[in-house]
Amino acid sequence: MIRKFLHYIFFFGSTTSVTADQKFRVIACERHGISRNKISSGSLKVALTLQQAGYSAYIVGGAVRDLLLGIKPKDYDVATNAKPEEVRAIFRRSRIIGRRFRLVHVMSKGEIVEVSTFRGKAATHNVAESEQANVYVDATGRVLHDNFFGNQEEDVKRRDFTINALFYDPATEEIIDYLNGFEDIVAKRLSVIGEPERRYREDPVRMLRAVRLAAKLGIQIDARTAAPIGALAPLLKNVPAARLFDEIQKLLFCGHALTAVTDLHTRELHRGLLPILDRVLQQPLSKRFVCLVLKNTDERVQQGKPVSPGFLFAALLWHEVLAVWGASVKKGEKNMPALHKAMMSVLAAQRSRLAIPRRHDGMIYDIWSMQPRFLSRAGRKPFRLLEHAHFRAAYDFMLLRCQSGEIDEELGQWWRTFKDASETARRTMLLQEPAKKRRRKRRPKKIENTQTTASAQQDIA
Repeated sequence: MIRKFLHYIFFFGSTTSVTADQKFRVIACERHGISRNKISSGSLKVALTLQQAGYSAYIVGGAVRDLLLGIKPKDYDVATNAKPEEVRAIFRRSRIIGRRFRLVHVMSKGEIVEVSTFRGKAATHNVAESEQANVYVDATGRVLHDNFFGNQEEDVKRRDFTINALFYDPATEEIIDYLNGFEDIVAKRLSVIGEPERRYREDPVRMLRAVRLAAKLGIQIDARTAAPIGALAPLLKNVPAARLFDEIQKLLFCGHALTAVTDLHTRELHRGLLPILDRVLQQPLSKRFVCLVLKNTDERVQQGKPVSPGFLFAALLWHEVLAVWGASVKKGEKNMPALHKAMMSVLAAQRSRLAIPRRHDGMIYDIWSMQPRFLSRAGRKPFRLLEHAHFRAAYDFMLLRCQSGEIDEELGQWWRTFKDASETARRTMLLQEPAKKRRRKRRPKKIENTQTTASAQQDIA
């Protein structure tokens, strides 16, 4: 125990120094205001343990950025010069993950801390140099493989934006700033690291990330960073659909989705992801509905309430379903079969651009298919609808349709009352509904037995 304490004293801060030829600024705690007690106990323990073992280790990325902006970080990342196997050897409760770039997840004081090894030099468009550096790019310049390590300064330059490239040393409570990221945070400015077009070509998802961060953090994308986005938007078509879904899901659930989606449309980044936004945002009714849904989602995220990707994508695609459904009915197809055909068609078309996981299909289909059932307020149908597993999601969806003016508000008010009423009150409400006149089916004429008819004719004769 004493030996461990002495080791901690002698290594405290000494291993986090950098060489003299590296160009950076050290920002003291008195200026940036992040004391050690503001860092989560789990990530603090991981970083200090790595330092005690003789390695460099810093709190990095979004956690440092959020703390400087007065936002509580959702998670903490640690960057180190220790290799994944070396990190794994230090922490018993840890595991190596990832194929493109190996990381270590360390369980520390009840939280999962992601530990990454410093990454190497940025990719280049020179094919020969790329092969030498073990980097592979496609014809558009997108990096396909870059699994190699480097030093701290190289790691900084590999990051996306200056505000995400700050290193916090928990031992000295200092911030290491290579690229003036601290000034950008103070100015509430989002600046890409390096030459913007090249960095977007390396990873087109950075364009989506810029829109999300600007909306979430309430900052402005600087002119240099924003300039190439419109022209390079088609590059998103080359990104794997599953990765695009992950990024668009982060954007929609960042707590500022309405601002982000509007900016997404303004910069024409939606075309490779949600091209229906063109039609949705140009029609007052559908635009009002989508804006209400996004506003509702933002409020739930900000209040810490659960949100559902299935519900949100059902809303974003709903008016496309209505359009396809209406066209099929005009052609003479029956109502409900036409609806189910439209549902499958729209979701299949969207999945070709954005890999919405199939685990959300059940909720999306149920929300859509239950909408016509809210119109039926007779017999046992309303009771059966209440018992459906996704009733609450479909009910909330229907209320938003009422609020947007798509359907009559009276329907929503009736279901509000019916949902919360007692069994007796529900039956009374159903009895008060005007009975629908039913067309009586005409009975076919009774065909007499041939033998009986013949004998009757003989009697008459």
